[in-house]
Amino acid sequence: MQELTEHSPNENAEPLPFPFNQRPYCKYEPVEKRIEAIRVLVVDDLLRDERDVSEVALREWGRRAESNLKREREIAGLAIANITNNVARLVRQPETRVAHFSEVAEAAAEFRPDAVVLSGTLRDFDYYKPELLDGFGAFVRATRIPVLGICGGHQLVGLSFGARVITLDKREQHENRQARPFEYQYRFVRIVAPDDPVFAGVESRETGVWQDYTTEACILRVWQNHGLQLDRVPEGFRLLATAYFCRNQMMVKRDAGQLIYTVQFHLEKSFEDWDRRRATRWEHPNESRDGRIIFENFLNLALEHSRRG
Repeated sequence: MQELTEHSPNENAEPLPFPFNQRPYCKYEPVEKRIEAIRVLVVDDLLRDERDVSEVALREWGRRAESNLKREREIAGLAIANITNNVARLVRQPETRVAHFSEVAEAAAEFRPDAVVLSGTLRDFDYYKPELLDGFGAFVRATRIPVLGICGGHQLVGLSFGARVITLDKREQHENRQARPFEYQYRFVRIVAPDDPVFAGVESRETGVWQDYTTEACILRVWQNHGLQLDRVPEGFRLLATAYFCRNQMMVKRDAGQLIYTVQFHLEKSFEDWDRRRATRWEHPNESRDGRIIFENFLNLALEHSRRG
């Protein structure tokens, strides 16, 4: 095999056309724990059992109610593990507690976290009992604890602040349960507010932090898995990132003493998915690097907010 040197003609090959960086590889880097300590309340937003399920869900599920709820619990276990793994890999002395979203106010009062991170969801929101959604809405509208909502958690926050949750083809949830379009796999989204501190280093093109396609074109490469979206950015929030198929990819609320970030994509897939029962594993350390940076930046912002407040 010919050894490549700094004078090799391979360096003059036609550059890659997409996604803006001209390298045929993704940067590898050891992940350093740069945060000393933080207390994070991780919130399980999925259905637990029939206590949480609406009449709409019971009517449509019929005999499948038990198996569907079992699936909820399986997905919840994976989702929570991914989030707690992020915290453990980014923080030297992490403290985490898991609570269901129906008990978030009580858990937050007892645990006194520096940040609250909301998991994704699996089912449509009209499958949830309305009183559960109302209870969470009252908490998130009043809390001064920094919040990060992921995918279904992003939608749950938007719903709590007056937005509607609709399908990607802009229909009501009940109008298209079976044939709705989905966003899935890694997708590119565009940052529209690079001055927000969660994107620290993007505008200055700080080396070693973001990928070239982010500093050059304000692009993020993130994992998507959803068939619902918010119909608008709620009042009091600022849009941070967008895409063609789903406009509201990321938003923030930073007024009235609140700090709430939400993302439609799954930034928690920063290291790996791990299902021990089936002994299957999916690595995400490089592919979801952008999500990991945002997650770490949120934790730092949460600590700053908590110290001020």
